[in-house]
Amino acid sequence: MSENKDVQKFVYDFTEGNKDLKDLLGGKGANLAEMTNLGLPVPPGFTITTEACKVYLESGAEPAALRDEVSAHLDALEARMGKKLGQADDPLLVSVRSGAKFSMPGMMDTVLNIGLSDASVVGLAQQAGDERFAWDSYRRLIQMFGKTVLGVDGDLFEEALEEAKAAKGVTVDVDLDAADLKKLVKQFKKIVARDAGRDFPQDAREQMDLAIKAVFDSWNTDRAKLYRRQERIPGDLGTAVNVCSMVFGNLGPDSGTGVAFTRDPASGHQGVYGDYLQNAQGEDVVAGIRNTVPLADLEAIDKNSYDQLLKIMETLETHYKDLCDIEFTIERGHLWMLQTRVGKRTAGAAFRIATQLVDQGLIDEAEALQRVNGAQLAQLMFPRFDDTAKTRRLGRGIAASPGAAVGKAVFDSYTAVKWSRSGEKVILIRRETNPDDLDGMIAAEGILTSRGGKTSHAAVVARGMGKTCVCGAEEIEVDTKRRRLTVGDIVVEEGDLVSVDGSTGKVYLGEVPVVPSPVVEYFEGRMHAGADDADELVAAVHRIMAYADRVRRLRVRANADSAEDALRARRFGAQGIGLCRTEHMFLGERREMVEKLILADTDKEREAALEQLLPLQKADFIELFEAMDGLPVTVRLLDPPLHEFLPDITELSVRVALAESRKDANENDLRLLQAVHKLHEQNPMLGLRGVRLGLVIPGLFAMQVRAIAEAAAARKNAKGDPRAEIMIPLVGTVQELEIVREEADRVIAEVQAATGTDLKLKIGTMIELPRAALTAGQIAEAAEFFSFGTNDLTQTVWGFSRDDVEASFFTAYLEKGIFGVSPFETIDKDGVGSLVKNAVAAGRATRPDLKLGICGEHGGDPESVHFFHEAGLDYVSCSPFRIPVARLEAGRAAAGPRASDSR
Repeated sequence: MSENKDVQKFVYDFTEGNKDLKDLLGGKGANLAEMTNLGLPVPPGFTITTEACKVYLESGAEPAALRDEVSAHLDALEARMGKKLGQADDPLLVSVRSGAKFSMPGMMDTVLNIGLSDASVVGLAQQAGDERFAWDSYRRLIQMFGKTVLGVDGDLFEEALEEAKAAKGVTVDVDLDAADLKKLVKQFKKIVARDAGRDFPQDAREQMDLAIKAVFDSWNTDRAKLYRRQERIPGDLGTAVNVCSMVFGNLGPDSGTGVAFTRDPASGHQGVYGDYLQNAQGEDVVAGIRNTVPLADLEAIDKNSYDQLLKIMETLETHYKDLCDIEFTIERGHLWMLQTRVGKRTAGAAFRIATQLVDQGLIDEAEALQRVNGAQLAQLMFPRFDDTAKTRRLGRGIAASPGAAVGKAVFDSYTAVKWSRSGEKVILIRRETNPDDLDGMIAAEGILTSRGGKTSHAAVVARGMGKTCVCGAEEIEVDTKRRRLTVGDIVVEEGDLVSVDGSTGKVYLGEVPVVPSPVVEYFEGRMHAGADDADELVAAVHRIMAYADRVRRLRVRANADSAEDALRARRFGAQGIGLCRTEHMFLGERREMVEKLILADTDKEREAALEQLLPLQKADFIELFEAMDGLPVTVRLLDPPLHEFLPDITELSVRVALAESRKDANENDLRLLQAVHKLHEQNPMLGLRGVRLGLVIPGLFAMQVRAIAEAAAARKNAKGDPRAEIMIPLVGTVQELEIVREEADRVIAEVQAATGTDLKLKIGTMIELPRAALTAGQIAEAAEFFSFGTNDLTQTVWGFSRDDVEASFFTAYLEKGIFGVSPFETIDKDGVGSLVKNAVAAGRATRPDLKLGICGEHGGDPESVHFFHEAGLDYVSCSPFRIPVARLEAGRAAAGPRASDSR
């Protein structure tokens, strides 16, 4: 706001803002202002705020005061530069660029060279003393403006450009002379008139005003919305618009444009990283249309600018205390800074950089923990290609984003999405990608381009998404029309398998086998951080995990059903088992015993079936308690409907019918079919399951409790330290729990008397029904612990049958923005979350020492872990592979405010 608090300010000069105003000025505008404040060479300009964009998007019109504010700032800019926008004899030219709070590379619009017209192009040529440069700048404006502002198909301009190069007998743009470019401008204007239904505007202010609106509109393009969903960026933030005086990298060999990183965004290593392109404008580098040279080559091309750039890079990294991504232009030997931001990086680079900055004294351990996240750690745990495998190499490019990706070759975004939805794994192969390829990039396992570098669109977007990517594989010739690539005599057709190694840049024909990640080997104890052969990445992960474990309050348990799973979970850092699903112990060869239980017609038959199962269950529990000796093991009594243990009704019906037709009926099959029909329910997930089974089938839960108690007693007598907890599923009212608990207490007392052991077995329940959450205070009278079963709680709160809705309409809900993310993936804080908080408060009001945990899939989701920390739970439980992720996020939740998603 301005000094007059009644008047909202919509435009800020670069001298007025700072890096902390990202909400208002967007990331680009805030950082341009910050660089200006630091005295760095930034071309003058001004920023139109995100608030102006919000007004425009909500009302369909710009704020009434905006035009006058823009005019006042434009007047000031013209006075400073000593020339007018579009002035015929010496034009001021500007760029109009988007800039949201969070980086969205290539997703919104930019227009350069605004102010050029049929008249001012002549003046620009005279002032620059370079006719070719002026006409090249004009054709770029018409091309960008036509596509971005007027909605002309960009391929029409590209085709005309290719035809011009072919007619001249050249392959690159810079070999077209002024005469060629004049003809191209004429052709581009005809394309605009024909396809846009209007002439290219000759009035400079009209160009600027239309470009500003186009940037506002680009916030809601399909690709921008898709990217925001993918990156979980709120849709109501809007974008700022940056109007900046133009500096030119296409003035000849002493000019150029580039992108620099203060550290390698792929590995995190310190050094000189980036790309440079002589005689070019910024979009040429990012688009990957021409292959760049490494930034280090700039030292030989223009040492003064190179030395100045390195000093600025050091200044920015020290000031921002992080990896910085920098865009710059050199205009006839004069260096200009066009943008900086905290750079996107790969998962490995994030961990390395965080620990490096601690060692340099720029940040502390708490901040280092906030610089990484669980999604990055999960990515580091993915397998990598086996170095010892026999391979057939296709080529090598730039390792833009690490990982090991295998899939069928596809050559356009539409096919990538189509095949992916059919269950195929695909590799998207393009000459270069552009923002319209985003959905194909999301669908693909990996991305391969024959052009572009580490700062091209493909590289930047892939790194942000954690996708494997190799760029600039020049020896590979990509033919998108014929849907194939060639390398010498080798031809890869669409549908052929290829393997892409984003860590080395190598591309292989066929499928290359994978081996475990070194990070997984570290967690499993097969690699020790700090040893001579330890990978520095593992050392960085070890340091950050050690700090996370020191500061976190939430304990992390595992969902594990066997001793093997439990041992692996323990190696991964599990502090117990939060969910052992006993139904998994009834599968395989034991299924027949369960069938006998289901088919039992008399008490004697039922008791015999239970007696058969008892020693098997006991043996399972002994193994489990031994594997988790000294740590809690929460055993859930039988939960799923009994029909799940019987043969499929269709398969069984066919088998019985065929047997009857042969007059060879099987008595057991007939009884099974009768049982299947008897147990059939319209909605079995809300039927006879969980605690209801224990109340309806005499002796079932008693057998399981006895097996748990006898196993605990056996481990105690073997000098072990079993810490079993018995969990009753699907309780909806305290009376259900009281009845089951009474039976369980009796059985435990009998086992104690028979074995001479003192068993301290806690009995609790899952909170997975809305009624249980709402009556948690009553249920806590009979429960010593709660474990929130958020999978079923989400189903029952939303009225969703997960197996059905995810396949039928979830995609539409996500696309329409009803969900930002599936509520089965990340906890629904407003609905399910409010019930969790209610149950926590009510339960602890009744029983202050009530232990609280969560055992649904949300227990390993980074965003959800933060919620459970805030809600006051004692632990989360998740699959063994997700334990390190949950440990890390529990530490981040305890350490303080979360780092920006832009990191």
